[in-house]
Amino acid sequence: MVNNIACIGELLIDFFCTDIDVSLVEGKSFEKKAGGAPANVAAAIARHGGAAYFVGKVGEDAFGTFLEQSLTAAKVKTDHLLKTNLAKTTLAFVSLDSSGERDFEFMRGADGLLEGKDLDQTLIDSMHTLHFGSATALLTDPFRKTYINMMKKGQQRQQFIAFDPNYRSDLWGNDQPAFVEWVYHCLPYANYVKVSEEELLLLTQQDNMAEAVDRLHDEGVSLVTVTLGKAGTYVSTRDFKKVINSIKVEAIDSTGAGDAFVGALLSQLSTYAQPLEVIKNEAVLTEMITYANVTAALVCTKVGAIESIPEADKVLAYIN
Repeated sequence: MVNNIACIGELLIDFFCTDIDVSLVEGKSFEKKAGGAPANVAAAIARHGGAAYFVGKVGEDAFGTFLEQSLTAAKVKTDHLLKTNLAKTTLAFVSLDSSGERDFEFMRGADGLLEGKDLDQTLIDSMHTLHFGSATALLTDPFRKTYINMMKKGQQRQQFIAFDPNYRSDLWGNDQPAFVEWVYHCLPYANYVKVSEEELLLLTQQDNMAEAVDRLHDEGVSLVTVTLGKAGTYVSTRDFKKVINSIKVEAIDSTGAGDAFVGALLSQLSTYAQPLEVIKNEAVLTEMITYANVTAALVCTKVGAIESIPEADKVLAYIN
């Protein structure tokens, strides 16, 4: 049985500068793409046979319409995609210089206005899994308050809670301590946490990975995955720790690979009524992570987060 998953967070427009080796000041040509980590996760879930809903807010404008159409094309359910005339759709502009450094400008808009009163609580209550993977949600209220309250209620309803802190230095600037503080507000409500190596170090100040993930387990997290790029994924539960290898690919663009990993894993976990019991089974969890690793690796072989997500049969071909 496939159970419903809600992905909560930002849906925005990424404008990628297509001019070579220029800053945003110099850039003239831009390509519009649907963006936002939770939206990428939702698309990956749907691509792998899961039932994904997106929960978030966009503006009542052309960009909001484009994003709604993008989710629909990706077979993500938009029953809880909200629109407002109080702000424009959130935009991000990105270019790369010759050294590979990113020039980034973020124009926050409608995504930050999501409030508890906006939510269809009956729909949220019907979800098997709630995924919180927003890069922007913890920045400001009212979205931050709404986000954390949804986690609390989800835990109380015994829904499976997945959390990807999604640290972005471009958004937090020098205020890393605030990011860490708010993440630790969320950790006690999460069953599963996905982090990068850099995020794990930032959150725990521990160089030893086993000790670092144990710090997250101490907050109540049952499953931690640490993405290691081409080296695979470090997986930790209360019962076992191990590195699960990935496959070698000719990487072009890693954008969205982590989101695809999460989506591929959650789509598998959603087929079980009791995912907390499933993750105790090392053999089954290893198979799931292997599948998610291959999915993420294949995303890196193409450009574009949503467009590059492979179908399940292509992933299975690499595994089998």
